[in-house]
Amino acid sequence: MATVNDRRATKRDALLPTLDADHPTASAAVLVVDDEEGVRRLVSVALRRAGYDVTLAVDGLDALARIAEATPDLVISDVMMPELDGFGLLGRLRADPMTREIPVIMLTARGATDDIVTGLDLGADDYLAKPFNMGELLARVRAKTARPPVPADLLPRDRQTGLLTTSVFRAPLLRELTRAEETGRPGCLALLRLEELRQVRERLGARAEAAIGKQLAALLLADARPVDVAGTDDEGGFALLLPEMAPEAAKRRLAALAMRIVTHTFAAGGEQLRLTPVIGWASFAPDITPEVLRDRAARACDEAASHLDLRPVRYDPTKHRARSTRAPGGFRRLALRLRLPLQLALVQLVSLVVPFLLYLTQSGAGYDLTRTVYLAVVIALAGTAYFIWVESFMALRIEEPPSLASAAPYPLPPASAIIAAYLPNEAATVIETIEAFLRQDYPGPLQIILAYNTPRDLPVEEHLHAIARRDPRFLPLRVAGSTSKAQNVNAALAEVQGAFIGVFDADHHPAPGSFERAWRWLAEDYDIVQGHCLVRNGDASWVARLVAVEFESIYAVAHPGRARLHRFGLFGGSNGYWRADALRQIRMQGAMLTEDIDSSMRALLAGYRVASDPGLISRELAPVRLNALVNQRLRWAQGWFQVALRHTGSALRSPHLTLRQKLGILHLMAWREVYPLISVQMFPILAYWVWTGGRERIDWFVPLFVLTTLFTLGTGPAQAFFAYLVAHPTIRQRRGWFFSYLLIAILFYTGLKNLIAVVGQIKELTHERQWKVTPRTATATPAEKP
Repeated sequence: MATVNDRRATKRDALLPTLDADHPTASAAVLVVDDEEGVRRLVSVALRRAGYDVTLAVDGLDALARIAEATPDLVISDVMMPELDGFGLLGRLRADPMTREIPVIMLTARGATDDIVTGLDLGADDYLAKPFNMGELLARVRAKTARPPVPADLLPRDRQTGLLTTSVFRAPLLRELTRAEETGRPGCLALLRLEELRQVRERLGARAEAAIGKQLAALLLADARPVDVAGTDDEGGFALLLPEMAPEAAKRRLAALAMRIVTHTFAAGGEQLRLTPVIGWASFAPDITPEVLRDRAARACDEAASHLDLRPVRYDPTKHRARSTRAPGGFRRLALRLRLPLQLALVQLVSLVVPFLLYLTQSGAGYDLTRTVYLAVVIALAGTAYFIWVESFMALRIEEPPSLASAAPYPLPPASAIIAAYLPNEAATVIETIEAFLRQDYPGPLQIILAYNTPRDLPVEEHLHAIARRDPRFLPLRVAGSTSKAQNVNAALAEVQGAFIGVFDADHHPAPGSFERAWRWLAEDYDIVQGHCLVRNGDASWVARLVAVEFESIYAVAHPGRARLHRFGLFGGSNGYWRADALRQIRMQGAMLTEDIDSSMRALLAGYRVASDPGLISRELAPVRLNALVNQRLRWAQGWFQVALRHTGSALRSPHLTLRQKLGILHLMAWREVYPLISVQMFPILAYWVWTGGRERIDWFVPLFVLTTLFTLGTGPAQAFFAYLVAHPTIRQRRGWFFSYLLIAILFYTGLKNLIAVVGQIKELTHERQWKVTPRTATATPAEKP
């Protein structure tokens, strides 16, 4: 006859599951915490039969003592216990870094919803209410010991992207910094963000952000080496560790990554998105910590975010440290005031005095360089005049864009206009400009974006928002932190909806039909088309009239003539139209004073085609004062020199350019920088001949001198004549403007431009880069009428 104890044992065994092949023996250590002896015994027997190593505790304090002795793989705890209850124990475990990762299953009679929520909020990994099924408890134990839950901030890999989490990424970073210190090998850390990600998250939700992150991780690892490490960053971006990589190689690698991202179409939230990468990076340095290195990369990333030009920015301690806000002292102010006069004096010294002294010195040594130099100067001047004449003749052949029937059939694609503005300077003209754009008769959808920066709130902004409420085609976009046109244009690209983009300054009024005409070029086989900038305030002053005629010689003669002669055009900064994909990839770089010429050269080097169309008209305001014109041309001269230094060598090595194009770039970039110094060399030669009483030397070259002089001096009148022939009717009807332009150019303007060109070189070589805004006035004249 069975005893009472036998019956109890039989009942207890019936509650315990039977081990079979589907429940292999485990070896994990489990701590069971419960003040009821029966529950402890029942659970411990079942766990031991399943192969677990079981430790028992009667309450929370007892459990903490057992954990201090040896850390278990899992804790099963009741809630209602003396001394320290289950919730208190759970809070203590999660507060201690040494125990916060231990999985905890709450096993309790407190099964109300509020209790379950409290337990899970405190950090429980599972919650099972009494009475319970032993098989279910063992299944939960197996799940938690086979796949231990880990706090989100301690996950080894980000669940959305598969990359290392921020906390785990620190270990390989520290390892590589230590190894680089021991071996002396280079390396760097890069941080990457997506500029538009916040707006995407707000518009499409977190799931779209996760989808973008997964695609971006694949792009990040597309060309990864085995030693490279990629991870997430605290600020919602990504980190890329590049050990054993020199700075130049890192720069190329990150630039290629930026281009791979900007050309990728992201699929998220049912939409196709183009996003802008922002990359900052810092090189390894002795005794640097992971935190300091990451901070340096973040500061460089912040600068990259201010430009949005796709260039990875390297941390530079001289550039990224805090700048002094103290006003310059008296001596410094005096030096700044005298800087331009000193630079002008230096130009005269280098171009006139030094050659004269050189000739005297060589003469004393028995050598006469002047005959050779004289012949070289004559050839140089004649050669330059020859190219000007050829360009002028080629400009007479007007080339029309392809017809819509063949190149751009209806319906026309969406178009966008980006108008870049610095509002304190252009507040008086911007409303007039926006209204002019809204009157455009483009047959397709047209979006107008005013991308502007301003140091303070202005009343005109209220008018802009009122226009936006009235007409949904218009978007006023204030670019926070911007200090350049390049930053404004790059920021606006995130809002662009058009298939092609017209880029304009804030004083431009494009002629009716401009967008349709531009699309005819872009639909044919061109990526960029530069139009004709026409001055609309020529009656304002003699300076404005001078610029009006000069622009005709530039946009109606030089640009189209050069495009036919050298087989490439240039984007002039305004009234230029780009394929949207091309502008997104090339962008504009705020470090360049002539960001338009720089973007033109980068586009040419990337294989893009640029057309020049003098019939693509936009009317703008010219400077009305000489000092404003000089400041503008100084910036242009320095900017062209920047571009020449940066791109001439690359252009000559480019596989995308033909020999004819390379010769054209050599003439356009390198020769234009040398020519201002060569053009004045006749003066020191003649001065030397007079000084030495050697007038007979001139006799040898009289025929050549006469012929080349006539040919060269005839270039100025010829330029004015050709400009008159092809000028826009509103300018050509002002014949007196062309005569006054010719007279002013001969008397001083040509020499002034040559002088400015050399001063611009000096400013660039001495790293003096200051953008002086050209003043704008809301002045229109009858010349604006079609």
